[in-house]
Amino acid sequence: MHLCGMQYFRSLMIYIQWQDLLFIVFCVITGVQLFYYLYFFMRLAFYKAPVRSVAQQHPVSVIICARDEAQNLADHLPDVLQQEYKSTYEVVAVNDNSYDDSKYVLEYLSKPFRHLRPIDLKQEARLIQGKKFPLSMGIKEARYELLLLTDADCSPASPHWVERMQHAFAPGKEIALGYGAYTKEPGLLNKLIRFETFLTALQYFSYALAGRPYMGVGRNLAYKKELFLRNKGFSMHNQLPGGDDDLFINRVATRTNTAIVPDPEAFTYSKAKNSWSGWRQQKARHYSASRYYKPLHKFLLSLYAASQFLFFPLLIASVMFYHVWIPLAVYGGRLLILGLVYFRSMKQLREADLFWIYPLLDIWQWFYYILFADTLVRKPKNTW
Repeated sequence: MHLCGMQYFRSLMIYIQWQDLLFIVFCVITGVQLFYYLYFFMRLAFYKAPVRSVAQQHPVSVIICARDEAQNLADHLPDVLQQEYKSTYEVVAVNDNSYDDSKYVLEYLSKPFRHLRPIDLKQEARLIQGKKFPLSMGIKEARYELLLLTDADCSPASPHWVERMQHAFAPGKEIALGYGAYTKEPGLLNKLIRFETFLTALQYFSYALAGRPYMGVGRNLAYKKELFLRNKGFSMHNQLPGGDDDLFINRVATRTNTAIVPDPEAFTYSKAKNSWSGWRQQKARHYSASRYYKPLHKFLLSLYAASQFLFFPLLIASVMFYHVWIPLAVYGGRLLILGLVYFRSMKQLREADLFWIYPLLDIWQWFYYILFADTLVRKPKNTW
C-alpha cells in the first residue's frame, strides 16, 4: 500500500508539473507578443508626424510600369497626372511589351498632359524576371533625383499625394515608405485582404520607426535615384520574379535614411483581389521574396508569426488542463493591449471599420498561417 501511494504521489507531481509547464510556456508566448505590441507596434499607434518649419518642394519623377493594362491606365493615370504640386514633376509611364491598347492610351493622355512621358519597351529581358527591367528603364529615363513609384491599377487618395510623399525627404532621408491600401468593398474576402494589408503596414512602419526598416510596397514607395544607382539597382535579385520593392528596400534601408508617410492624403488605393486563388498567388510572390531578407528581419518576423500561431493552441490547452480563469485573464489582458494598438493604428491608416471585429481577425490570423503555409515553399509564377 505504501509503494502504491508513493507511485500515485509521483504521478500526481508529474501531472501537476506538466500543467504548470504548459501554463508557463503559454505566458512566455504571450510575453513575446506583448513585446511586439509594446516595443514595435505602439510606435505607429501613437505616431505623430514631425513638424517642419520649412516646406520642401523637390522635383519628382513618378514612375509607373504597365503591361496590358490599358483600362487601368485610362481609369487611374489621370489622377496621377492631375496632382496639385507647385514644383516640377513628371510621370514616366513604361509600357512593357503590351499587346492591348496601352500604347494608344498613353499617347492620347500625353497630348493634354505634357508632363507625361511614355516609354515603349519592345524587347523582353529574358534573364530579368518580373517588372524589374521596365522599372529600371523608367528610373534610367527619369529626369529628377526623387523617384515616386506606384502601379497602373493604383489611384492617389488625394491631389496632394506627390507633395505629401516628397515632404518626407528631410536632410539625410533617402527612402519614404507609403501605404498602399485597398478600396473598401462588401464581402468577407475584402475585409480579410485589407486586414492583412493593414497588418503588413503596421509591421513595416513600426520597424522603420524602431530603426529596423525592412520593406516597402511598390504601390506607394519613394527613394532617391542616386541610392538606386549607388547600389546597382536590382542586380542582387534579378533572378526572382518579385523583390523590386521589398528586397531592394531590405538591402538599402538603414536606421537613419528611411522615413514613413502614414498620411491619409499620401495613400494610394487599388482594387483588392476578388478570388481566393488570386490572393494566394499574390501572397506566394511576396513570401518568395521574404526568404531573402536580412537574418535579423527574418528572425523578428518569424518569431512574431510563431508566437501568433502558437498562442491559441496554448490558450485552449491551458484552459483545458490548467485553471480556467487564469489563462482567460491573460488572454483578456492581451486582447485589451492589442485592441489599443489596433484601434489607434487602424485610425491612422483609415481602416477603422475593421476594428469592431478585431478579436475575430486576431483568431483568423491562426487560420491564415495554416491556409497560406504552402506559399512559403511553392515557387511563384514568373509574372508581375
